[in-house]
Amino acid sequence: MARIAEIKRKTNETEVFVWLNIDGKGEAKLNYPIGFMSHMLNTFARHGLFDIEVNGKGDLEVDQHHLVEDTGIALGQCFEKALGEKRGIRRNGSCLFPMDECLARAAVDISGRPFLYFDGQLSSAPLISTPQDKTQYDFQTDVIEDFWRGFTSAAGFNLHLEIIRGRSDHHKIEALFKAAARALRAACEIDERAKDLIPSTKGSLPGMTESAGVVV
Repeated sequence: MARIAEIKRKTNETEVFVWLNIDGKGEAKLNYPIGFMSHMLNTFARHGLFDIEVNGKGDLEVDQHHLVEDTGIALGQCFEKALGEKRGIRRNGSCLFPMDECLARAAVDISGRPFLYFDGQLSSAPLISTPQDKTQYDFQTDVIEDFWRGFTSAAGFNLHLEIIRGRSDHHKIEALFKAAARALRAACEIDERAKDLIPSTKGSLPGMTESAGVVV
């Protein structure tokens, strides 16, 4: 069965569409107004071998927080929906990813219990763009944690992301996306030895849509 999902999320602040194929080839179709974040989404798709389509627009005259966070939420909802009852998945994955002077670590458990540990060691200084047109913006690095917090809350994943060492904020963020993508790829893979089993002694791994008292 194809593990494909799409989510349309519209608020007074943003409008986001995300389509996901977990068992893809790493292809990304992006119509996204924040250049650096578009680069990260493309990186995420390529290293996770996920096919994604992302269209987003929002109140960038306010700041980038709303659009980036809502993109994380919509992508997380796609994962939760595409994985269904999670039968046969490996459930857990991790990756240690070096990028030049930077070393990032990611570990994920597709548990149905949302949690994010994030230590990006980011300077909070914006990444300065050199736009050729007015559609590009300096990137607010502090919204990266907002993206992953929205993602984990919507997907119901336990995700730990940390930088072990590094200098460049660009490298730190990119290494985190690559590590997270490869950890998620491993966790989402079907275990041929247990492809008919749900990987939990409880007998189920309820998604966020099935959990009481959780509001995304």
